[in-house]
Amino acid sequence: MTSTERKEYPIAMRLPAADVAMIDRAASLRGRSRTDFVRDAAVRAAEEVVMEQGLVRMSPEGFADFMDVLSRPAVPVPEMVELAKRPAPWEPGYVAKQ
Repeated sequence: MTSTERKEYPIAMRLPAADVAMIDRAASLRGRSRTDFVRDAAVRAAEEVVMEQGLVRMSPEGFADFMDVLSRPAVPVPEMVELAKRPAPWEPGYVAKQ
C-alpha cells in the first residue's frame, strides 16, 4: 500500500440534537464512543440489506431436497417447547435459574 492510499474514510452527518442525544445515551449504555456505536450500527444495517439481496443458487436436485424438507410436518424441539413455556422475567411465577 502506498502512503497516498487511505485505510479509513470520514463520513459527516447533520443530525437533530434529539437524535444525537439518543445515540449518545445508547452508546453510553453500551460503553462505546459515539463513533464506534454509529459505525457498528451502520455496518450491521448495511450487512442486513446486502444479505437480503443475496441469491441462493442450487441444483434442481438440491432444490427438490430443500422443498421436501420444507413440506414435512414440523417436529417440536423439546428444549424450545420448554423454553416457550417458561414465564418471562416480567411475568408472575418467573424464577431465575441458578
